[in-house]
Amino acid sequence: MSTTATIKTKKEMNLWPLALFIGGGIIIALGATGSINKYIQTVIMFIGINVILSASLNVVNGYMGEFSCGHGGFMLVGAYVSSILSVLLFTNSKWLGHPILPPSTAVFLFPVIIIIGGLVAAVAGLLVAIPSFKTRDDYLAIITIAANFIFVSLVNNLEFVGGSRGFMGMKGTVFAMEDVFKAPYMLFWTLTFCSLAVFLIKRLMRSTFGKGISAIRYDEISAEIMSVNTNHMKLVAFMFSSGLAGIAGGLFAHVMGFINPASFSIMKSTEALVMVYLGGMGSLSGSVLSAIIFTILLEAMRPLQILKWVLIPLMLILLMQFRPEGLMGNKELTDKFPRLKRFFTRSSM
Repeated sequence: MSTTATIKTKKEMNLWPLALFIGGGIIIALGATGSINKYIQTVIMFIGINVILSASLNVVNGYMGEFSCGHGGFMLVGAYVSSILSVLLFTNSKWLGHPILPPSTAVFLFPVIIIIGGLVAAVAGLLVAIPSFKTRDDYLAIITIAANFIFVSLVNNLEFVGGSRGFMGMKGTVFAMEDVFKAPYMLFWTLTFCSLAVFLIKRLMRSTFGKGISAIRYDEISAEIMSVNTNHMKLVAFMFSSGLAGIAGGLFAHVMGFINPASFSIMKSTEALVMVYLGGMGSLSGSVLSAIIFTILLEAMRPLQILKWVLIPLMLILLMQFRPEGLMGNKELTDKFPRLKRFFTRSSM
């Protein structure tokens, strides 16, 4: 090796987060000027929410190699916590009374309540992670499905949040923000949290800690022999994944303006699983692409009503038959198309 090659070090600087933010900024600007209508904005917001949901589940099912099936439950926790805080703090509700804070403060505090919902969902993930330390595969799936049913049944029986009738009033927070300054706030925050979630997952899995999480997928016993604290890794991965699902739930609640426990049943967890396996296990690019494809597919099949839930599982069966590794496998877009690296990375000395 030459002296020059020894002295020179090549440092890659990722530019894709900047590209993501610029793309989101363009979409928000188009929404603010009315260049894209409300329906298209809503579809884009659902894409962003599904990207968070799919990518967060991929941390556990893809990178860590576990088999979680109850992601909808963590989404429910985040949705209800952020919704209650939103109505309690910023709106006039017949259930919770007058707002505690001036409604105009929602412009600044809205992301705080979404993050609080995510933190509470992370604590719920902790409750699932602890009994999962000694379980894998089918047993972990049973635990997470049971957790999903527990969360849904619990909220079904809480009358102060509407029980099975559901909870509403979150649109009042959105209207309060728009009264201060007319702008597509939900589009902005959905794309912001989506970009942040993708960025955090990428940074986590490229870190030394993330390598420890990936080691569990290949061989948990070997990872323990190599001094990887697998219980700690599982704990962090579950909490991180469920926290992001809670953020997705909070955004979903405010986009819809109404939620009920049925919105987060096992069907919602199944949607997350479909997106993960469609995109590819352990592929962040795959999670993003599958969320985009799946959301657009759902909208295209909306006129078919219940029949779409026959066609979509059928498509998943065909995918498992002919391409079981998913669209991307465990690769990223830059692995499939090396020329993209020159656009998403920059070399510096």
